Amino acid sequence: MNGRATAYDDQGAPVKAAWTTGRTAMIGHSYEGALGVGVAGTGVRGLETIVNIAGYTSGYENMRNNGTLTWFKGGAAWQSKRVDKDPDEKCAAVRQKLLDDSDDETGNYNAYWHERNYRDGPISKARNIRASVFSVMGMQDRNVVGSQFSEWWAKLPRDIQRKAWVTQYGHLDPYWARRDVWIDTLHQWFDHELMGVPNDIMRRPRVDVQLGPDRWTTQADWPAPARTATLRPQQDGSLGRTPSTGTGGYLDTAQTEVAMAADPGTANPNRLAFLTPPLQNTTRLSGTPSVSLRLKLDKPTANLGVLLVDYGDDTRINYRETTTTAAQGLKFIGGEDCVGESTADDDGCYLKAGDNTATSGFNVVTRGILDAQNHKSLSRSTPLTPGKPYQITWSMLPQDYEFKAGHRLGLVLTGANDDFNLDETGNGTGDDVEPGTGARVAIDLAGTSISLPIVNGTPIG
Repeated sequence: MNGRATAYDDQGAPVKAAWTTGRTAMIGHSYEGALGVGVAGTGVRGLETIVNIAGYTSGYENMRNNGTLTWFKGGAAWQSKRVDKDPDEKCAAVRQKLLDDSDDETGNYNAYWHERNYRDGPISKARNIRASVFSVMGMQDRNVVGSQFSEWWAKLPRDIQRKAWVTQYGHLDPYWARRDVWIDTLHQWFDHELMGVPNDIMRRPRVDVQLGPDRWTTQADWPAPARTATLRPQQDGSLGRTPSTGTGGYLDTAQTEVAMAADPGTANPNRLAFLTPPLQNTTRLSGTPSVSLRLKLDKPTANLGVLLVDYGDDTRINYRETTTTAAQGLKFIGGEDCVGESTADDDGCYLKAGDNTATSGFNVVTRGILDAQNHKSLSRSTPLTPGKPYQITWSMLPQDYEFKAGHRLGLVLTGANDDFNLDETGNGTGDDVEPGTGARVAIDLAGTSISLPIVNGTPIG
């Protein structure tokens, strides 16, 4: 496309791509978005811009989370079969190598996954990107989690042009949400980057953030400037500023997030729950929380799960519902939009969609997951000594979220997260998910805390 190599027609004669200016873009959703990220990270000249819509930047994080397997076993070979339509017998040897090298048995990070690391891997590195970047990330995406965006975004060269949308949806192309704004923004982006049209796209605020149903704000970058607020669980079930004394414990069993977060005042052998007093003012979180647990296990490892929960009646984006008319935070609202020209094969018309909302008493805002034996390294499993105390600290998934005045922040400590749980066979039925280790996790409250990046408001008055 750029004239640096010789192209040939189907007769073998050299040809020139007279139809191209040599200024190329890549755009894609999910796997196709990841292709653009990977190519851009090689630093190839002529790729002027990429639009990455929910595309992964780390193959490891696409199937695992801190040592836990969050997708089904054999996921790498399955993905190969999904995107490559060659006959099975042609690809059998390669797919077997994918199975062997990806090492599902341990969940560790290894050379196979490093090669598929587009942040700082051996083939593609964020720091080598020359192209401008327009990225879209749904912070409630279960497939490509928010750290796929945040970790990569932070590593991009400071001098490249960039723009982002950060939403409360799941694994969505924004064509289904805010369609008119998206089309206008995308066209102006390509006009400027590929055709040199002198519009104002680069003078607009860099980041659009969705704070709730039909609520958007703009800002200069992501995350927004924030201060760190550290909250500590108390013996009485509250969250405070000062360390507490006492202990608590739970069993590592697989539960859904709704089950883990429900009825926080009720004793549950599979979780511990702690809540702040009602918030005196609206409090916004922007960035990546972290959690630190002082614990003992009665087995060599356990799944460590942490939830940050918004407790309070409200109407929110319903990212959980999956039906024929609603999914990933949107629902069909009737009618169609027709955009651009139509052909016999593609009429250019698409169903209209809008925010799918639900009124509820709580909402899981973000979460953290860790296989305890990977607390020192994702590349090496180190079983814990039963009965020995450990201090384990790790990052939760990023988020941008407003807690309304009168609501309460909740910290839930638990085991295997069934919403991100391993499906042993990949049949999608959920009847063979990993049940958890059954380990008892004993928590020392004095050494346990959650740190939150707070933009405005105070979690505790």
